[in-house]
Amino acid sequence: MCGRYVTPDESALEREFRRVPPPFRYRASYNVAPTANVPALRRGSDGAEWVLLRWGLVPFFTHGELPKYPTINARIETLETAASWRGPWKRGQRCILPAAGFYEWRVDEPGRKQPFYIHLADRAAFGFAGLWDRSVSPDGATIESATIITMPANALLADIHNTKQRMPAILAREREDAWLAGTADDARESLVPYPADLMVAHRVGLRVNSPRNDGPDLIAPLAAASSPH
Repeated sequence: MCGRYVTPDESALEREFRRVPPPFRYRASYNVAPTANVPALRRGSDGAEWVLLRWGLVPFFTHGELPKYPTINARIETLETAASWRGPWKRGQRCILPAAGFYEWRVDEPGRKQPFYIHLADRAAFGFAGLWDRSVSPDGATIESATIITMPANALLADIHNTKQRMPAILAREREDAWLAGTADDARESLVPYPADLMVAHRVGLRVNSPRNDGPDLIAPLAAASSPH
């Protein structure tokens, strides 16, 4: 699962994704929440293109009406079968959502939720594997939106996200082109858990729980511990 994440600043975005420069300016966020417009790479008519997409897929068949159920994450197990995902998957509407890190919550025995910030040890910015769709309302208004694919967790995330043991699909750098422009088989082969030994996690404060809060203090480690153990 991935319900909140951090977007990289423009310099990190350009260093990591050296395809085409984004045609827009955006402000990096330390607390991206569902429904936010987020930068994404997808396949365009002339190669990879940057777009801003609403996080939380609005399927084409809703004709612009926001779904009543959560669509921020698409389970890898149902990409070909779930009504919301199978259309974008079949049409090859794959995208990459750049991130600097993300948050997950660990539930302790009394039921309290402790947030953790997770990032990569080998990259300052990386890409979530996502699907996008376009939905047009009867009056012609268009919504372009995206969802982040999730999969069974690696050892690190299984310990942190200990209720559902899921993690977002993080693309290895060498698999990004295959995800964007390859065949369905190429794309499937790109969806593997990122190695736990290349990921870092530490506890953070509860201010991240509110999407109204933003700023670098949200990812600062708590003094009491810097790991999930």
